[in-house]
Amino acid sequence: MSNLMLNQSAAAFRRLHQNTTPLLLPNAWDAASASLFEQSGATAIATTSAGVAWSLGYQDGRALPAEEAIAAVGRILRVLTVPLSVDIENGYSDDPRAVAQLAQGLAELGVAGINIEDGGDDPGLLVAKVEAIRELLARTNNDLFVNVRSDVFLANLVSRHKQVDETIARGRRYWAAGADGLFAPGIVENVDIATVMAEVPLPLNVMAWPGLASASDLAQLGVRRLSAGSAVSQIAWGVAERTAKAFMRGEAEPALHVIAKPFAEMQRLFPAG
Repeated sequence: MSNLMLNQSAAAFRRLHQNTTPLLLPNAWDAASASLFEQSGATAIATTSAGVAWSLGYQDGRALPAEEAIAAVGRILRVLTVPLSVDIENGYSDDPRAVAQLAQGLAELGVAGINIEDGGDDPGLLVAKVEAIRELLARTNNDLFVNVRSDVFLANLVSRHKQVDETIARGRRYWAAGADGLFAPGIVENVDIATVMAEVPLPLNVMAWPGLASASDLAQLGVRRLSAGSAVSQIAWGVAERTAKAFMRGEAEPALHVIAKPFAEMQRLFPAG
């Protein structure tokens, strides 16, 4: 695939952040979930790093080997026609050059965007990673929508009364480094959301969370992206656990047959051959 075609995917994904309603991302964890979400109407697909890690036998939290993540991305891209954004956690390295090479490799596979996080790291490290990604992508004529996740709220990195100011400070540094979007999972108060958006010149991405406003209300605030995180994968596995336990008890659950995806429809999620 030519760089022009690859960059068109990134450009299309970037445009989805310019709508007046938030880009809704249910977050896939494998090829089946990604194809299912696209056929359910998703205009783009993002991965959940937790769901991908769990599906491959690893804990979430920077434990998944990068090569395993890349292989999973290849399988997802095989079934998609809409843009794909990949959660790469911290880039699976503290070396900005290694992270940039990973990002470039994903761009060349056909990925439209990435999520990359600060977590408990010094924000200066993420600044260096974003700068390295931008420099290498420009030098190789590639493009990605770089969505930077700041865990100030999610991980309570500072005391509650400092979280908005810290998110703004980090968001502005990430913007200056070349980020395309700011992801602030855990932020829920409308006033906090509005304050961050007023001070950080990046499209804001929030995550579905107890207490968060509805998608329509978030649109009124100007939020541009709403992610489900790992929630959908956890629900799917919760239903699977319930079904397996009922089966092992020798019990029938007729209701579960109603929500089960028919075999023929599952087959149609994937290209033949």
